[in-house]
Amino acid sequence: MDDKKYSAPMREYSIEKTTKVQREKIVNEALGLSLLDAPMPSKDTLALVQEYIDGHMEISEILQRTIAKYDRTATA
Repeated sequence: MDDKKYSAPMREYSIEKTTKVQREKIVNEALGLSLLDAPMPSKDTLALVQEYIDGHMEISEILQRTIAKYDRTATA
């Protein structure tokens, strides 16, 4: 995956530049929008998102892990 593709737009959402409250708001807004036309994310995905809220994992890392999970599933 091309890290540069996802890094620039997400800088303003980085752990370094946000508080936990801001990250929680970002996640809740994104989740609300995604649920308009999709099922609830899996427990695994929600656990990864919680890692972002808690300041342990950047959004780009979550994207990489999620894409890798489904890439493995598709090729298995």
